[in-house]
Amino acid sequence: MEIKRFEGTGRMSRVVEYNETIYLCGQTAKLDGDTIELQTAGTLKKVDDLLKKYGSDKEHVLSVTIYLKDMSLFQGMNSVWDAWVIDGLEPARATVEAGMASKEILVEMSVIAAKK
Repeated sequence: MEIKRFEGTGRMSRVVEYNETIYLCGQTAKLDGDTIELQTAGTLKKVDDLLKKYGSDKEHVLSVTIYLKDMSLFQGMNSVWDAWVIDGLEPARATVEAGMASKEILVEMSVIAAKK
């Protein structure tokens, strides 16, 4: 099986495909606003767009790791997440508190999805 790498930066690839599975690098949306709700919505939009571009969608998401700047943001993030996820098609998920690459970033998501 061939490993395909897309949108490389010299440091990382935004998307890697292997064996009909798509791996997205950590997605953030710090420019979409300064609240957890706005950043979560922006991050999920980026996830949707990348999945579509590379042959998948949220119905095929297998696993998501969510990194929060502070666990006090958990409820606000979940309010947007719960509206995005499809009942009966929920992926495996972990949410952890983590230091972020930039002080403005409140949430980051790393996604694994099957191709359609």
